[in-house]
Amino acid sequence: MHPSKLEINFLPCILLVLQCWSLPHVTIIATGGTIAGVASSTATTNYKDSTLAVDALIEAVPQVKDLAQIQGIQFSNIGSENMNTSLLLPLSKLVTTLVSNGSSDGVVITHGTDTLEESAFFLDITYDLPAPVAMVAAMRPSTALSADGPFNIYEAVALASSETAANRGVMMTLNDRIGSAVYTTKTNTRALDTFKAVEQGYLGVFNDKTPIFYYQPARAWKKPFFDISGVESLPKVDILYGHIDSDVSLLNFSISNGARGVVVACTGDGSLPTTWKETAKYWSESGVPVIRSSRTGSSYVAPGYDNLTAGEYTYLNSGNYNPQKARILLQLVLNEYGGGNQSLVQGFFDPY
Repeated sequence: MHPSKLEINFLPCILLVLQCWSLPHVTIIATGGTIAGVASSTATTNYKDSTLAVDALIEAVPQVKDLAQIQGIQFSNIGSENMNTSLLLPLSKLVTTLVSNGSSDGVVITHGTDTLEESAFFLDITYDLPAPVAMVAAMRPSTALSADGPFNIYEAVALASSETAANRGVMMTLNDRIGSAVYTTKTNTRALDTFKAVEQGYLGVFNDKTPIFYYQPARAWKKPFFDISGVESLPKVDILYGHIDSDVSLLNFSISNGARGVVVACTGDGSLPTTWKETAKYWSESGVPVIRSSRTGSSYVAPGYDNLTAGEYTYLNSGNYNPQKARILLQLVLNEYGGGNQSLVQGFFDPY
């Protein structure tokens, strides 16, 4: 018995429906940035960022619908230099909700590059579910020749919908590379390969739409988790930049202006000028931690002691965290534990 023409015509439609039904659900959350920017076709500076809405970003890459069932959410539309913790708190809660209620098998967040690493790090230590979260951005606006945003979005959706990306926390993907939110940082103002983890390396790379990982899923060493489900705001923490002739009065001013902690992007291996040491020690012992980080951008900041007396930190240090990530970590530590116990605070930064 031969199938009727009606049955033959319907068969491809049925197969297509079944194929779409089996695709994972991925939510694209748009926050703005260069990836949503517009300008003339040859402009890569002085463009208008944060212009396109999430629907336009999705429509520009229709191929993502072959990878996953897509829904878009317009969370904000700002340059990432304007991102703040008042937005990051609800953003993290939204990601957790989308995954925990089963509406998303993975999440993509479009973002500006300037503070991408800070937002990614914040989300990584406030999100603790298996589903992958891919932070994606672009170095060229959407209208530029060879715009990198569309293919970055395509790869981010591929990453968020891949089973091999599960249990890897929040990842950053641009320029065919996959980086850890804990370690990856922006290293160049213009280059497409600006995001790197100089010491730790990448997590993986793409082969067309397939993410290829170098390692089994693993947490960054001593990566903490903070439950922010009931948190509405975070303590103020400032960053001060170390340099020749740096003025310690800026430290006092920052704290008198409401900072409950300060990170200093020190020279070299977290070197504080002699004129800063007693003041930094005083504030830390008074419950306002002063964390020594480094402006060099990579490697570990060693503990600081007055007389090399083991077991008690005289000057707190950021360990492996650069200044901007140390600031976020300190905000979350202060919110949950306060700054009165120096050993407890330091324990979140120690890499051992």
